Amino acid sequence: MATDVTMPQMGESIAEGTIVRWIKKVGDAVDKDEPLFEISTDKVDAEIPSPAAGVLIEVSVKEGETVPVNSVVARIGAAGEKPAAVAAPPQGDGSSASTHTAETTTRDERVTAASTPVAAQPAQVVTLADVRRQRSSPVVRKIAKEHGVDFTQLDGTGIAGRVTKKDILSAIENGTAKAPSAGGARPTSTIAPPPAFQPGESVRIEKMGVMRKKIAEHMVMSIRTSPHVYSAYEVDFSRFDQFRKKHKEDYEARGAKLTYTSLIAKATVDTIREFPFTNASIDGESIVYKRDINLGIAVALDQGLLVPVIKNADEKNLLGLSRSVQDLAARARSKKLNPEEVQGGTFTITNPGIFGALFGLPIISQPQVAILGVGSVDKRVVVVDDMIAVRPMCYFTLGYDHRLIDGADAGRFLKRLKDRIQDFDEKDA
Repeated sequence: MATDVTMPQMGESIAEGTIVRWIKKVGDAVDKDEPLFEISTDKVDAEIPSPAAGVLIEVSVKEGETVPVNSVVARIGAAGEKPAAVAAPPQGDGSSASTHTAETTTRDERVTAASTPVAAQPAQVVTLADVRRQRSSPVVRKIAKEHGVDFTQLDGTGIAGRVTKKDILSAIENGTAKAPSAGGARPTSTIAPPPAFQPGESVRIEKMGVMRKKIAEHMVMSIRTSPHVYSAYEVDFSRFDQFRKKHKEDYEARGAKLTYTSLIAKATVDTIREFPFTNASIDGESIVYKRDINLGIAVALDQGLLVPVIKNADEKNLLGLSRSVQDLAARARSKKLNPEEVQGGTFTITNPGIFGALFGLPIISQPQVAILGVGSVDKRVVVVDDMIAVRPMCYFTLGYDHRLIDGADAGRFLKRLKDRIQDFDEKDA
């Protein structure tokens, strides 16, 4: 008897997933728990194992197609069973390696004056209503559909203006909920951006991948939600450098890499304890202070950016943080993270310095209120006790939500973090 393969539920709030790549094709033998296909959700990319051993006899969802969770995407037959027609998995929009050749050919075609420019199509303007629609829960959308109301016109009390179940039920009860407009979308006075290219320009057009689209949506939503302000401090890494050289081999012997990232993480967590406003969220007119410090560490991938989260980072010593940073980064790059490991962050560290940037101005990851950007560590000439010295220096930038954090508070946070790093001691590990 054939076994159905379904789109898995990759987290409580995830309602759908996109098949990025079929690892096996129709007719291939598969073992139980062997990677069968790769999916992408708004939380994480992951390789999905086969639920049974046998032969892949049917693939019903194409690469690049998005389907609801629990939808049947394929079937596994008994060993030796033959499919009705042995064929490669249906191809989607060129998301997989198997379509690379055709995709490359398309990308390299020159767009001539006869081509229709992107600007000729109606401009797609992302509004707050769009963001709320994308981030609303399935329950809210279901209630809105059943009662024939447009929940995007409600003022949500949830984080980032999100409409909650309580909001929509209250609006229906009070009679303030409105029916959807005839056009299905709210009018907007937002000025459309200029054309992406002009007829006759030599360009290459490439469709966004799932991860890049999700990042774009989240970044637009964050900028619209939080008034971003930045402060920058220069930090002397001499103590960090000395400690790392002295204990590097010892940490490696205990299965951990002692890196600047793990050292920064430890100093940051200790500083957050002193300044709880950096470990908070804004919910309507309320400030939600998080008791747990769940530290996000941004990891750059070829196709985008993931932010694995070290849960309860404040309960770990330097060795524990070093192991967590190493483990999460490795599994992020190999697509082995679980959805819960990229959720629930309360503060984020991102390190553009590993690519040589002196500093960065990162965008806050909602619903957080602050993010720390770490620049490159470079030897620079500085003045120490009225004498010229050469020290390993690094720029820190703190991006913060000005609705909650003022410049003076951000300065106090960065000053304390700077002092903690420059005065770093063995006991601080």
